[in-house]
This record gives sequence, C-alpha cells and structure tokens, in this order.
Amino acid sequence: MNSLMTAGARFRAAVAAEKPLQVIGTINAYHARLAERTGYKAIYLSGGGVAAGSLGVPDLGITTLDDVLTDVRRITDACGLPLLVDADTGFGGAFNIARTVKSLIKFGAGAMHIEDQVQAKRCGHRPGKEIVSRDEMVDRIKAAVDARTDPDFVIMARTDALAVEGLDAAIERARACVEAGADMIFPEAMTELSMYRKFTDAVKVPVLANITEFGATPLFTMEELRGANVSLVLYPLSAFRAMNKAALKVYETVRREGTQKNVVDIMQTRNELYDYLDYHRFESKLDQLFAKEKGK
Repeated sequence: MNSLMTAGARFRAAVAAEKPLQVIGTINAYHARLAERTGYKAIYLSGGGVAAGSLGVPDLGITTLDDVLTDVRRITDACGLPLLVDADTGFGGAFNIARTVKSLIKFGAGAMHIEDQVQAKRCGHRPGKEIVSRDEMVDRIKAAVDARTDPDFVIMARTDALAVEGLDAAIERARACVEAGADMIFPEAMTELSMYRKFTDAVKVPVLANITEFGATPLFTMEELRGANVSLVLYPLSAFRAMNKAALKVYETVRREGTQKNVVDIMQTRNELYDYLDYHRFESKLDQLFAKEKGK
C-alpha cells in the first residue's frame, strides 16, 4: 500500500481490498506488530481495552482523550497498519469532539467510531444502556465531520439503539448519521445475522460487525457475515482476553508451585520476541555505530 497515503486513505483502501475486512484488536504496540506480521490489513484500539489494559478501570466512561491518545501514538509509531480507534462518545460536546478528531488524525489514526450512548456510558453488551436523542447523535457526527483535517479520515457512527429502542429505530438512526456525513456504520450488539443485512440494505455505506466474545452477538463466521454484506469484521479484545487468562495462569502457578517450569510451554520464547521486534537489526545498528566511534 502506498506509504504516501494518509492513514485515513489507507483504511479506506483496506476496506475496499478485503471483503469483509478483518479488523483485529491490538491492546498495545507490540500486539500491533504481531498483527501486522500475521497478515492483517487493519487494527483496532478498544476503549474498553484502554480502560482495562492501560488504566485498570472498567469501561464506564472513566478514561479521557489523553489516555486514548497515549496508546494511539505508541501503536502508530510502531506499526504501519491503519488504526481504527474507539472514541466512545467523543469525550464531550461539539468542541471536544472536534478536538478528538483533530488529535486522532495528528497521532496517526485512520478511523474512529463515535457512539450514541450518554456520556456516562456502559459496555455495549451490558444491560441498562442509555442513549442520547437521534438529533444529538446527528450533531455529534456533524461536529466530527466538520473537524476533519484529513478528508479521508473515516468517521464511523456506532449506534447502541437496538437494545434500547429496537431494530427499526437503530436503522433510522444509522440513516440519519449517514445523511450527516458518517462514512461507515457500526450497529452494536446485534443478535441475529439478518440484522446486518437490513442495515446494509438501508444505509448503503460499509457496515461493521463487532464479533466480540461473551457478549450479545453470536460468533458469526467470515463467510456468514460476507453473505450478509458486512464490510468490516471487528475482533476488539480477543487477544487481550487470551493474554489475561494466560497471565493469570502463570501468576497462580508460580505462586502455588514456586517455579514457572510447568507454564513455560505457553510462553513466547525470547527468540520469538526478538524476531517480532526485529531485535537483531537494532543490535546490528548499535554495532555499526560503536564501530565508527572506535575508529575515530
């Protein structure tokens, strides 16, 4: 992909090239490198992942824009894949949303999604969600679109309306967001495959399916989602959940047994780590620099 393209243009190109585009969650810069080497064409930073992984707090609107930007910058510095970022509710009113958009572009993100929950939001797969009015959500999209400094930066509208107002209302919200300038639609917590097709038929822009584990949405396959005309398939925290389980097993084993011998088989080796970090190239560069210094 052309390195001179903006991150937004690269994200759009990835959506056009892979149908549907697999967007894999990367909790940190190293995981972004792993995803890139594995062959993914786009990556994702989850707001819930920032909350839990970087701050150790639940996904309840506690994090700030600066918390997210810290992880965005680290990931985009380490990885060339276009990054989709969870911007929650935009971190405030219209001017805050504008700052969010401009900052994400400046820090190298290619796309963001902004949702219609109230500011004191909840995880999209939890009960008790509250959403703002359709007009207020449209205003959020207008503020985001107006703030773009890169016209190719993707503004994706996420709606949590299914669980609150039903499918028809959620589709109407999505249509209103597209009319306001949203480039793509993210209908959250869908429970049936047919719902995605209804969204794609109605909005005429790329639709994302959030295939997160242990939530309201079944783990539909790529083939099933392709058949429903889904354009992007998101796996927001799959690796994060796995690494947490593995870490807990290691902690418990070492504490209980006094040795890590029985969990070494689930660890990435030192050589594997070095390989994915391109460690030896860095070391070789050091050798060259020191050799020049010694030759003076």
